[in-house]
Order: sequence, then structure tokens, then C-alpha cells
Amino acid sequence: MSDTDTLADKLAIRELVDQWIIASDSGLWDLFAEVWHDDGVMAATWFQASGADFLAARRKGFENGVSIIHANLGHISTIRGARAIAQTKMTISQRAEVHGVMVDVTATGRFYDFLEKRAGNWGFVRRQPIYEKDRMDPVEPGASVTLDAALLARFPVGYRHLGYLQTQAGFKVKEKGMPGLTGPEVERLYAQGDAWLSGAEPAGLVE
Repeated sequence: MSDTDTLADKLAIRELVDQWIIASDSGLWDLFAEVWHDDGVMAATWFQASGADFLAARRKGFENGVSIIHANLGHISTIRGARAIAQTKMTISQRAEVHGVMVDVTATGRFYDFLEKRAGNWGFVRRQPIYEKDRMDPVEPGASVTLDAALLARFPVGYRHLGYLQTQAGFKVKEKGMPGLTGPEVERLYAQGDAWLSGAEPAGLVE
């Protein structure tokens, strides 16, 4: 593969990553459907299933007023033949009411993506967030909210406040197994990424 081909693939992967958030956050569902391969899977704190099912759940939430906004930051990709692993720094911002107070939770982390080029087009085979840290802030200046310490402690430090908010909003949140900045979960994910680039089948969703 020439340097030109590699650059073209890297640009296509970055555009795919950006298309995911713009389509998802803006309700552009036809564009959102384009980023997934048919066997693609998505993991999140509140949802682990196929890309198609995630689209349906995301659309339902969007149409019901669920406010979840993403932003992409720094990005790298490693390409080996028709396969790639991409890592993209990101933020997730969700607004909802917690104990009668409107708050924003901002989570910082990375999207860790398993991608494959099929019939000339890159697509997601597996999308796994890595949750590094988060915080909760009341929207109204001067407001405060008192959290249940036991409920907060049920979630890993990387998405503790996000999990709390989503639980209050009625989501069933995964309490363990999701990768964070350090630890066995993220080391396992890195090993799965290396195996994917070497030709193994994707490991699937976090159990």
C-alpha cells in the first residue's frame, strides 16, 4: 500500500468517526446507518447490542428529548490491510434532571473502534468507549444537588456521575466491565485490538 493510499484510508476513517457523532447527535439517521457494517456492534454504559439496534434506541431517545451530545478531539488510527483500530479522544455530555435539579454530566474518554474495509468502504465492526473521568454540574448558577453516595459508588470512577444520571433517567446502566483509563478491562481491550489487526475475529461486547 502506498503512502497516498494509507493517507486516503486514514482520512476516510476519520470522516467515518466524525460522521457517527454528527449524525447521531443531529438525528440524521440515514447517515448514521451508513457508518455500520451489518454485523457491527456498539457498547455504551446504557446499551450493548448491534449497530442497528443502537440506532433504533438512539433515535427513540432523540425523539423523546434525551439530550446526549458528543465531541471528537484527537485521533489516531492503525491500519493493517483491510482492518484498522482507531482511537479518538471524545467527550460525552448529557443533560437531565437529578433529584429535581437540572444538571450536565460531562464524561471524557476515548472511542476505541474496530473497523474494516469491505467493498471499498470502511465501516464499524465494533465501537467501544473507554471512560476516563467525568463530573456533574448543575445547569442553574448557584444550584446544588445532593447525591446518594451508595448509588454513586456502584459505578466505576470513569463514568460514576454519568451512570448516576442515566440511572435516575431510567436507563439500565452497566456497573462493571467497561474499560477505564487503566486496569485489566482496558488492557484486555488493547489485546483484542491487536488480535483484530492480526486477523482474529472481534471479541464482541463486554459481558
